[in-house]
Amino acid sequence: MSREIAREPDSEPGPDRAQTAADLFVRCLENEGVEYVFGIPGEETLDVNQALEDSSQIEFIPVRHESGAAFMADAWGRLTGRPGVCLSTLGPGATNLSTGIGDATLDHAPMVALTGQIDLKGMHKETHQFIDVVRMFRPMTKWNTQVHDSRIISEAVRKAFTVAVAEKPGATHLELPAEVMSRPTEGRPLTRPPVAMVEPDQGALERGARLLQSAQRPVVLAGNGVVRQGAALALRDFVRRTGLHVITTFMGKGVVDAEDEHFLFTAGLRAQNYPQGIMGRADLMVCIGYDLVEWAPEAWNPDGDLKILCIDTAPPEIDAHYVPEVELIGNINHILNQLGCMLWNKPLARFQVPPYQRAFDLVLHVGEDDDMPVKPQRILHDLRTALRPEDLLVSDVGAHKLWVARFWETHEPNTVLISNGFAAMGFGLPAAIAGSLAGKGSRRVVALCGDAGFLMSVAELETARRLRLPLVVLVWSDGGLGLIEMHQQRRFDRVMGTRFDNPDFVALARSFGVDGYRVERAGDLPGILARALRSRGPVVIDIPVDYRENEKLGIDLWKLAPSVLE
Repeated sequence: MSREIAREPDSEPGPDRAQTAADLFVRCLENEGVEYVFGIPGEETLDVNQALEDSSQIEFIPVRHESGAAFMADAWGRLTGRPGVCLSTLGPGATNLSTGIGDATLDHAPMVALTGQIDLKGMHKETHQFIDVVRMFRPMTKWNTQVHDSRIISEAVRKAFTVAVAEKPGATHLELPAEVMSRPTEGRPLTRPPVAMVEPDQGALERGARLLQSAQRPVVLAGNGVVRQGAALALRDFVRRTGLHVITTFMGKGVVDAEDEHFLFTAGLRAQNYPQGIMGRADLMVCIGYDLVEWAPEAWNPDGDLKILCIDTAPPEIDAHYVPEVELIGNINHILNQLGCMLWNKPLARFQVPPYQRAFDLVLHVGEDDDMPVKPQRILHDLRTALRPEDLLVSDVGAHKLWVARFWETHEPNTVLISNGFAAMGFGLPAAIAGSLAGKGSRRVVALCGDAGFLMSVAELETARRLRLPLVVLVWSDGGLGLIEMHQQRRFDRVMGTRFDNPDFVALARSFGVDGYRVERAGDLPGILARALRSRGPVVIDIPVDYRENEKLGIDLWKLAPSVLE
């Protein structure tokens, strides 16, 4: 992804007052190209919020819950490649950020979290609202520190942003004691040098090329790193040159167009026995931008004996089921271009694969079924028809996430956002708000939520309405935790502790000043979607969903599709 050139900060205090540490801090944020800070102010962030208010570059977005702020920063980082920034006060405000911070770290989204704190003199004893936030956040961030002295502000901010975007990206955290931020100080932001990345040597590239040429049944597994690096075009060119077929992870959806002849399917469901299908028959897995947190290698390489070529931005995690023969570490675009040139006019072995698309069609086919509640397949079909390839779909976590991750036809990278590594419910609506801001009106945004996940962040409807963001929230309602019920039924043949009552979602939406619709007949959905997508503000659509269809998530596509490999 491209990086912005640093620009001179423009919120230097006027001649009528001295620069405070908070002023310098905000100048440093401006220097990093920050456009939005999502959060809730507190007593300990008074000076920081005043400095943000004086900034002509940064807009502070008040949210309704700190977890929403962190999810917004998380999604902003994923969509732009630049760290999203969230802010809270100390104590409960800080702890509320933790879910979004964990999500950003495990899904490798660059984020900088800011938290207020009491004065330094009270930190040695039991004090109102004080807990050691730096220590608490340390396991869930790449790096964090307390800004205990105004003289370290420029260095601390520069390091927080540098570490957040360095491969593999994640969350960093700065704690801002109130008395430090209120003090007069001197200083200026540090310059932002170009980001350097080590490239593999020629010998490693040649070993990778030989490994590819010697394989009889090579397959590509493409993941989140391809999206982060903006390497989809390089990957598409590489598979056209080599003829390789591509399986994507949930986070890698869209790096190869779902209609491309080289695309096979999106993998990642534990219910399916992938080693019995094409992945078990492959003799070389070419893992490109694959993060192990996306999908455990044990799921597709249970014996640990499959040959692996790793193409990534950083050395992989140590895992007995993921031991590459060759590691090509560096810029994924460069590596794929160089490998493609080395393999020019040196055709690789190709093997036929089952017609997976036929299997998908069988699973997804609903015809003119107008029954209620609405089948998930029908919702995905009507929504895909209503959206353009470049529009953004954000999925919350639940059974609907598996339908999106497995079966949503994706044509471009970064057009589907899924909380995968941390799988955090409540992600959908806040992430859609960030997506709408990042898109600046250039594409439509739809959040797909279960009823449970939607109610975890429903207060952010007010944020979306206040910002006049034209986004649509589809609530798949069934009055239960559908994904957990699916697992309970499989293991125990009953459900336990998963049922609840819902409010009237249409009335709830309207109480926020937001348009709301309920689907009464499956055939009404296309018309309601069209109306909602034309709206100039947020819209909520309540869709009663038939989760009895969830059993189809576990269908083995290898068995369903006629095999032509035997």
